[in-house]
Amino acid sequence: MNKNYTSTRNEKINISAKEAIKKGFADDGGLFVYPELSKLKVDLASMQNFTYQQTAQIILEKLLPDFSTAEIKDGITNAYNDSFDTKEITPLVKVDDFHVLELFHGPTSAFKDIGLQMLPQLMKRVLKKDNRVMILTATSGDTGKAALEGFKNLDQTAITVFYPHNGVSKVQQLQMETTSGNNTEITAIKGNFDDAQSNVKKIFNNQALRQKLGTNISLSSANSINIGRLIPQVVYYFDAYFQLIKQNQIKLGQKVNFTVPTGNFGDVLAGFYAKQMGLPVNKFVVASNANNVLTKFFKTGIYNRNIPFLQTDAPSMDIQISSNFERLLYYKSHEDTNYVQKLMAELEQTGSYQVSEPVLRNIRADFYCGFATDQEIESTINNVYQQAGYLMDPHTAVGYKVMRDYQANDPDTPMILLSTASPYKFVHVVTKAVLGENFENDQVAMQQLQKFTRLPIPQNLAQVWDLPILHQDVIDQTKMTEYVLQKVEANFNDKN
Repeated sequence: MNKNYTSTRNEKINISAKEAIKKGFADDGGLFVYPELSKLKVDLASMQNFTYQQTAQIILEKLLPDFSTAEIKDGITNAYNDSFDTKEITPLVKVDDFHVLELFHGPTSAFKDIGLQMLPQLMKRVLKKDNRVMILTATSGDTGKAALEGFKNLDQTAITVFYPHNGVSKVQQLQMETTSGNNTEITAIKGNFDDAQSNVKKIFNNQALRQKLGTNISLSSANSINIGRLIPQVVYYFDAYFQLIKQNQIKLGQKVNFTVPTGNFGDVLAGFYAKQMGLPVNKFVVASNANNVLTKFFKTGIYNRNIPFLQTDAPSMDIQISSNFERLLYYKSHEDTNYVQKLMAELEQTGSYQVSEPVLRNIRADFYCGFATDQEIESTINNVYQQAGYLMDPHTAVGYKVMRDYQANDPDTPMILLSTASPYKFVHVVTKAVLGENFENDQVAMQQLQKFTRLPIPQNLAQVWDLPILHQDVIDQTKMTEYVLQKVEANFNDKN
């Protein structure tokens, strides 16, 4: 079996893609990475007329070499052929002088569906007959429901999702609370997303808990820290580029820019992977909300999460510890695992670290970063709708504002803006921006927005109000380990 993956913190770790997906997280606390990623070049000329599924086959075979061609093909078919409301999967729409890559046409109306329809397909091809895996996920809103849908009723697995109490939109909360399935567990925690994510990482590294679970039950992740979730996201960067060629907007080989709203840095990191594999990209424009830890890093080289945590109009980006940034540090420090380990230890101990000047220069070569305030989010949603007739969710609006800031210095390179969610998922903010009204009831807001814009409400969101609420747990963040153990016992005790 190919041993292709190592840890960001220890180059001596050497495991297969299947093992990396099953584990989700390295034993040393690092993330799994593919060394010398830039050697995995693809032949763009031969792929430019491919369907989304055909492009996915090429990319996944390259990055997951110990999966067979048949395993990947079957997984792609199950993940994408019937779950999305458009055959393009991620359609590219021209708006004004730029293009929007719509990533919200899956079963939960968010970009997380792209990775989380595929991850369970990969996971079930990894588990041996007597294996059981509890998927643990911290969510700032969208990952939770997308992961629950992906893993719902999947044999040999159960899934536990933690989300910040009163820290997600009403629609996101309802999507999670109404999830059916015989293996789904959901609880709010008293704390923010970073608290949830940090505690999930601690649970993964809890040796006493592992011993208690035994050899047949393991823990894994559905966040983008799991390479099985991250890698399928690489595909839509290539597909967007090919769509731009088909629309006669660019010629093969011409460079483009991508603007990506980001919190945990997984979405934009997938784009960096695509560039390493040969996609002609000039710059990735990273867009943050008022929790602008990354913007400050790009200016100073100092990553400092010791700043006040803000709840914003773009709650899925209310994050101060961008986990996937660790993977970028690995590649931009020339795969120096000792250096990454040192930085991550500093972050753990002091809440900050500073990178060297050469590393910062390497990062800036590929990335630009900016942020948007709540006021800018709301004015952007309104302005773009009034001027171009295009309705954006708050996260896409963050991207738009930062994209325009960047284009002041680079107006000519074709730009693709990633749209991460349906505007109906954040209907409170969008109706306030477009209609100038604060509706107390989000269902009424959704109906009024639809009436005004004539934009169809995705079926899964229209129906969520009528579904029975099945999960209402709220726990203290200090009880998360105990909660996981209870759920493991409830799901697997009678199945071992």
